[in-house]
Amino acid sequence: MKCTQRFHPSIDDFRSSFYRDRDRIIHSSSFRRLEYKTQVFINYVGDYFRTRLTHSLEVAQISRTIARELGLSEPLAEAIALAHDLGHTPFGHVGGDELDRLIKDGYSKNGFEHNFQSFRVVTKLEKRYKDFDGLNLTFATLEGILKHSFPYKKSFLGSWYDEVFKLDRHPSLEAMIVDKADEIAYISADIDDGIKYGLIGFETIEKNELVQEVMQKCEEEGYTRGDKLFRYRFTSLLIAKMVISLIEASRPHIPKSDRVLCATIPADEPLPIRYDTELATQIKMLKKILFTKLYRHPQILRKMHAGKQCIKGLYSALTQDPRLMPDEYYTRTVTEPAYRVAADFIAGMSDRYAMRLYHELYGITL
Repeated sequence: MKCTQRFHPSIDDFRSSFYRDRDRIIHSSSFRRLEYKTQVFINYVGDYFRTRLTHSLEVAQISRTIARELGLSEPLAEAIALAHDLGHTPFGHVGGDELDRLIKDGYSKNGFEHNFQSFRVVTKLEKRYKDFDGLNLTFATLEGILKHSFPYKKSFLGSWYDEVFKLDRHPSLEAMIVDKADEIAYISADIDDGIKYGLIGFETIEKNELVQEVMQKCEEEGYTRGDKLFRYRFTSLLIAKMVISLIEASRPHIPKSDRVLCATIPADEPLPIRYDTELATQIKMLKKILFTKLYRHPQILRKMHAGKQCIKGLYSALTQDPRLMPDEYYTRTVTEPAYRVAADFIAGMSDRYAMRLYHELYGITL
């Protein structure tokens, strides 16, 4: 299937195929709901925490920059970046993990996986056309969403997905860029948010060589640790360091082509989009520090525990009595398993809507 091909007919206009994809994603209901979905910090705790929406915008900006510098398709990278988190549940990864556990415990071994849910959102759950479901995006954008992270083969992806999307091959270079841009965005943003709200300090992460290098650069530019501007400059320089490394290390491995290449590189071959080896090691070590010191911080764990209870309570009520769901979901239970419909409904909720519905059903405020 060609990268710009769609599964359903589409009227052409002045925009290129990938710009139309981007616009369809931005104007979708699922994209708007990202504003009130947790990234790491539940957004009612502080007004300036990143949410899934701001994270997606940051990933898109970084992806465009890298794609442009490598001579690749900016609009394709942007479209994939804007859509890559559409399938996330309320309350961040912990919400998806809990929904996965609940499905596997009582209904299906396939469970819940947010990358595939993003694919379901843009191919099934969004309703924009009378003749078919979904947003009718191009093959390249769909491939980038489905193969957002390695490994691409999943037990619940049947032969059709393997035949059409070639799960034994890497996605387009633009999709690989989005995967790395996602990492760059959340590492830098989580450090920024964590320090801003006092959950970690620079002393928590300064043993990492990458952090030391960036902090030294800040100080050489005249910024003083403890000053508000130091954190801003640190975040900017950290992003720049990772982006520049990615561009320089990837450039020699970019195939010479004037078009988007989909599903061409075998999945057992190294990714062409890469950091230099030393920086990749430092990023991996920094992520370990953030996991133990920030993501496992008691304040984060308490909020996430409440989120898990909310997901658990909603799922129990909705699967036991599907009539509690809106008509558009309840009517689907005639032909689809109620547990899967309930999972779609819950995954599409914002944090605040999930908590409001939980309170309505149980009379308990989380």
